[in-house]
Amino acid sequence: MTTTLLAPAPSHDDPARRRERALRLGLYGLLDNWEEIQDQPWVEHVLQLEEAARQRRSLERRLRNARCGRFKPMCDFDWKWPERVDREQIDELFTLSFVKEGANAVFIGPNGVGKSMIAKNLANEAVQRGYTVRFAGASQMLSDLLTQDGPAGLERRFRRYAHPTLLCVDEVGYLSYDSRHADLLFEVINRRQDKSTVVTTNRVFSEWNQVFPNSTSVVALIDRLIHRAEIVEIRGESYRLKEAKEREAERRRARKSKDPGKRKKSA
Repeated sequence: MTTTLLAPAPSHDDPARRRERALRLGLYGLLDNWEEIQDQPWVEHVLQLEEAARQRRSLERRLRNARCGRFKPMCDFDWKWPERVDREQIDELFTLSFVKEGANAVFIGPNGVGKSMIAKNLANEAVQRGYTVRFAGASQMLSDLLTQDGPAGLERRFRRYAHPTLLCVDEVGYLSYDSRHADLLFEVINRRQDKSTVVTTNRVFSEWNQVFPNSTSVVALIDRLIHRAEIVEIRGESYRLKEAKEREAERRRARKSKDPGKRKKSA
């Protein structure tokens, strides 16, 4: 095997490199006086401050645009609760190699098994790594597209969902839609052939004709979506229902501990 030696990256102390950074940051006041200040020790510190501020603003902007909302971190995911979940498969998705490849991921499973939680964490991880991301509920996205007035408005909305490096479409299959909704979803997926889309659904693909009844584009939609896609199946009872039962049991215990009659009997 042949080893290729790469030239070392320019040091931040290199005046030429520092000038490139100042130009990229738009620090024209410094550039106008570059010959006088280029060797000053404080120049590097100013550049680092500006770069850090720009990175912070970029992250904040991408987080706002992603619209993930509130979600539990993956450290709170109970891997022992689902009857079936492939942790290695999900861990591999969090390397975001599928995003680099422009592949898709589809999470299939019943309500409450953590599909949306995982999708939101994937979206957040992608934002943290510098990707542009958009998270949207299926109903919200399709209604947004359907209510656009005229071709120009619809085209602008298509660009909103087609542009991000990663698009997450949550809860496909929880409601039924007409053929127009199916056509709109197909168009979004079709425009994202070289970009990654994450979809969560409670319906296996053979049931999507019930989600989009009388639609002629369902087969083509599924074909576009699963081409080069990672299919993640999660089986089990609803974790939200489990938590609700635990909270109710805790409330009952708390009420019993406050019951005076109960305390007297115990005494």
